Amino acid sequence: MERYNATTVIEFVLLGFHFSHLQQTLFFTGLLIMYILTVMSNIIIIAVVKENYHLHKPMYFFLANFSFLEICYITTTLPKILTDILTKKKTISAAGCFVQFYFLFYFAAAEHFFLMVMAYDRYVAICSPLRYSNIMTENVCIGMALGCWVVGALVVLLPVISLSKMSFCGALNIDHIVCDFLPLMKLACIRGSVTENSFLIFSWFIVLGCFSFIMTSYGHIIVTVLKMSSTIGQSKAFATCVSHLSVVFMFYGTVTFMYIRPSASYSYNLEKEVSLFYIAVTPLLNPMIYSLRNNEIREALAKAAMKCKGLDSRA
Repeated sequence: MERYNATTVIEFVLLGFHFSHLQQTLFFTGLLIMYILTVMSNIIIIAVVKENYHLHKPMYFFLANFSFLEICYITTTLPKILTDILTKKKTISAAGCFVQFYFLFYFAAAEHFFLMVMAYDRYVAICSPLRYSNIMTENVCIGMALGCWVVGALVVLLPVISLSKMSFCGALNIDHIVCDFLPLMKLACIRGSVTENSFLIFSWFIVLGCFSFIMTSYGHIIVTVLKMSSTIGQSKAFATCVSHLSVVFMFYGTVTFMYIRPSASYSYNLEKEVSLFYIAVTPLLNPMIYSLRNNEIREALAKAAMKCKGLDSRA
């Protein structure tokens, strides 16, 4: 069995899915449509938030950041997957693999932090409404957003540096559609290494830590809402949280399956399918969930559509 240091590896082969020609065509078309829709819908949300003054609130400031994050996240992987579908030899350079790995987990970590920050925003808005404007000032919001971007970039550095120094054995075939951690570990000469254990600890800490904070925030929110005497006030309060909670459960459901379950239950075929869900499907659904379940976003989108229609009729 051949042994390679990461510095001497030239390229990896991403095995991906095995399709017939018709399945390949349908798969490519479906993913391309999803990518275009995801990018366009998130750009629309960013533009709507930017152009409507009444949406210049912390909640929508974080949503605009989250939408930009989703564009970055899906662009890290999907263009490469689309290219691989059309080529016979699905190779990726070693440097390209490690770079993709870094940005995949950087944006994923940042997403955890943004979901946590958005939960805190809802907590302050509902549990301390009189102090909301004093707590969630513009500078505080900018600082929290920058913190999500910067901390997300830093926490992934150690796993990537460790991975880039590892030794790989055998054929350098990654049984996956992207350069994910567990398929790369399958090629490692030594299992249970410091790299593998540190990444698992990192995953547990980030995923469970952020999820616990979010659930604690919503626990306080539920208690506060149930104490409200007005049913209208209760429904309005819950309405502002439903879209965020939907995204949280969808995101954490797939992430928990991928990185928190016992290693004995790994199935690489199922893992590729689940990976495709959180790589392509979740970023597509998120802007739809936020726009369809949020009255202010819906109204802003309707006004923008009417404005565009009016400009078209004048032309």
